[in-house]
Amino acid sequence: MIKREEFILSGSADQRINGDLTYDDQYKNQPTVLFVHGFKGFKDWGAHHLVAKEFAERGFRFIKFNLSHNGVTAENPNDVTDMDVFAANTISMEVQDLDTMVNYVSHTYPMSDICLIGHSRGGGLVILQAANDPRISQLVTWSAIAEFNSLWKSEQEEEWENSGRIYVENARTKEKMPLEVTLLKDYKSHEEEFNILRAANRVNIPWLILHGDQDVNVNFNIAQSLAQAKPEARLQKIENANHVYGASHPFNAAQLPAQLQDVCDKTLSFLKENLAHNHKQV
Repeated sequence: MIKREEFILSGSADQRINGDLTYDDQYKNQPTVLFVHGFKGFKDWGAHHLVAKEFAERGFRFIKFNLSHNGVTAENPNDVTDMDVFAANTISMEVQDLDTMVNYVSHTYPMSDICLIGHSRGGGLVILQAANDPRISQLVTWSAIAEFNSLWKSEQEEEWENSGRIYVENARTKEKMPLEVTLLKDYKSHEEEFNILRAANRVNIPWLILHGDQDVNVNFNIAQSLAQAKPEARLQKIENANHVYGASHPFNAAQLPAQLQDVCDKTLSFLKENLAHNHKQV
């Protein structure tokens, strides 16, 4: 029986983290997958509900959540609508939110393996967490970035510092979304700490890098640079896949798109293979 439960935690700067848990209650001692969405993303985007169900049916507790400053409210869970909160977001806040989530999982399910999956900017976040947190047992990145400052153009920085904010376009809604200069300042003041490639080199747990070869948002060569930073990581190309593996928002089909199904299959087989290996060694 697939069950879904919701929870609320206290996130950065007094904003909420809204999350949900999907699991099949027939499985005991389930490993936990913690999924981190990307920039302009959210936990209920596209086919994420089908991904959660897929993992639950195959024996994993799947937790997805909204980073506290992603601009999605409890009242409107299917779109970024709170532009003031979205504009005030920083990498430090997202790092803190992810740590809050790992604390929550490790206290709620103390015997469970914790596997991180991050998409796009969420991929950068989970690499940092996995490099620094011994509680993480496995890492999977989907279409991950290798630099946080790749999310804006370097030539925008001067204007950003002078005017205090820039705007990024939501490709789906064509809405101009504001970013306060606090994001830039936070990144620049933590540039060493937020160096994804340097963190990648320190990841000492099994790591699977998945990336579409038709990704126009984050080029496939970014996945190759992550794999070069950590040669022990496993890199797998998803043929003919874009940045979101054929999903879209809203996603009304009952089945996962073929490329996203491939991503789930590869992720699940990797996690199961390494869980079996780890538990043999115990």
